[in-house]
Amino acid sequence: MTLDEIRQGGKPALARALAELERAPDAPATIALLDAAHAAPIAHVVGMTGPPGVGKSTLMNALIAAWRADGRRVGCIAVDPSSRRSGGALLGDRTRLTTDPEDQGIFVRSMAARDRLGGLSALTVSAMVLMRALFDMVLIETVGVGQSETDVVGVADTVLFCVQPGSGDSLQFMKAGIAEIPHLVVVTKADMGAAAQRARADVLGALSLGGEDGEAGWTVPVLMVSSNKREGIDALIVGIDSHLAFLAGEGRLLRHRHTQAEAWLEEAVRERFGREGIRRAPDLRLPAGVSPFGRLAEVSTHLRID
Repeated sequence: MTLDEIRQGGKPALARALAELERAPDAPATIALLDAAHAAPIAHVVGMTGPPGVGKSTLMNALIAAWRADGRRVGCIAVDPSSRRSGGALLGDRTRLTTDPEDQGIFVRSMAARDRLGGLSALTVSAMVLMRALFDMVLIETVGVGQSETDVVGVADTVLFCVQPGSGDSLQFMKAGIAEIPHLVVVTKADMGAAAQRARADVLGALSLGGEDGEAGWTVPVLMVSSNKREGIDALIVGIDSHLAFLAGEGRLLRHRHTQAEAWLEEAVRERFGREGIRRAPDLRLPAGVSPFGRLAEVSTHLRID
């Protein structure tokens, strides 16, 4: 299946392609599709993370509605907790979305986190690259983040970190590791008034203790949003678009995505062949514009023969 065939086939074709990607990730046809998608990015990829219960799914719903009202096509990846019995996604996030199933401009895919501790599914990168070539926005919601679960920075262009007022999370979850990854911080449930204002002040204080910003020249905004009342959503979208404009300057976006691709390739080799595989692997640096998926196939063949 090619990118053009998926575009022409709509949501059913994309669903089949994602299923095939999961069933046969190393098949030549799968690699060819991912290589083509990697070479033709369209979407701005937004990652959303934060502790469980903070309101990520509700915020996801509000962002989808606003983007669709603006005419933007949206692809969503909701990484859910896994069923202990089947290993599949429990689909909790997907059932909370109120998207129109007939709307061809929105596609939602649930993925099971399984044994991954970084808040994402092992197949998130492949699915993101494919959907990035098909939509205007790709939104990735993690399973719920702790201090070590920062994988979302490896797949997203812009990372939103969500904080809930009155929970004590505003400082706990802004410790080293988490404090380094957000490009925007969102205080959810802003209609809680004084508690929301205190949470925002706590986050601003925690960020100020972090020293240099994660990206030179970008100051992390701390925005207040009430998803249920649709308050603050427009300002958040402006902030997301502003970060993309920042990345577009001086080639930052291309460098950022290239670094992500190299990191994914190294992690994929480590998962398949361990530390010894990393040691025996040929140079894992990627020339500009080269897909990590085809390169992984080459490296895997080399290591198996060797």
